Amino acid sequence: MKMGKQSKNTAQTVVVALGGNALEDSSSPTADNQKKVIEASMTHIAELISAGMKVVVTHGNGPQVGRIGLQNEAAKEITPPMPFDVCGAMSQGMLGYHIQQALKGELNRRSMAAEVSSLITQVVVNPHDEAFNNPTKPIGPFYTKSEAEALERSEGYVMKEDSGRGFRRVIASPKPLEIVELATIKALLDENITVIAVGGGGVPVVKKGTTLDGVEAVIDKDFASAKLAENIDAHTLVILTEVEKVALNFGKENQKWLNTLTLQEVEEYTAQGHFAKGSMLPKVEACAAFVQSKKGRKALITSLSKVNEALRGETGTHIVS
Repeated sequence: MKMGKQSKNTAQTVVVALGGNALEDSSSPTADNQKKVIEASMTHIAELISAGMKVVVTHGNGPQVGRIGLQNEAAKEITPPMPFDVCGAMSQGMLGYHIQQALKGELNRRSMAAEVSSLITQVVVNPHDEAFNNPTKPIGPFYTKSEAEALERSEGYVMKEDSGRGFRRVIASPKPLEIVELATIKALLDENITVIAVGGGGVPVVKKGTTLDGVEAVIDKDFASAKLAENIDAHTLVILTEVEKVALNFGKENQKWLNTLTLQEVEEYTAQGHFAKGSMLPKVEACAAFVQSKKGRKALITSLSKVNEALRGETGTHIVS
């Protein structure tokens, strides 16, 4: 028993943040197709667990929570629509269910007696955060400019262009201050249970006396993942995206892939406008904040298919002090 306890305490803890767009088939976002995409994704996460790491999986929910919102709007004459914090909790449950099921199935195929648990997670935000006056977080599907303008007129949505891919609805994205279920996450990790938490950045809540109230917002999952990684004293934060490495002048003739990014370079390149606000910028900033929070912490950005190679130092962009 003592040997087992020691193994629990010395295993490296890795927080792996999956993007919401990577968890679905955008061409046909049915439940069956979402499940298939997630099942394929979990082979890479299972590799980390097989290597003896403690893993916390976090995930985005932009496309999924956007569609839940659309379903609410479409059915409002039949049944009352749910507020956006409830929609966020619904997306956590849906994605957590599929991730939990797929990862456990993959571990079973490897004959590993490892447990997986998804947790509806609330995250405290400041009700006076300036983000509520300047919505920036893209959610839901992409639209053409004319479609976006029509939605602004008919629904009162705030629509913004998203990294050259089209227009999307945006809502407030306040910074995460406190993870409500932190003690539960730590207790599960102490029992070597793989945890799925802060889905979609966590359900945004504000403190009102002794209670919590949900608010209309989506917390950036990268910042929430960094906050969680810091709070559980994780060894490494891994943020997964569609590209293998971060680039300067992305998509241009003089594009340059980066193997490493120092904290000073993060500041310089951000000031020069190299990282898109709705795309790479929060990932880079979240990694920098985690690395800066304590000596010895590591962070990297890479693609899902390259996560194991990146953790071995063979690829990815590593953020260093």
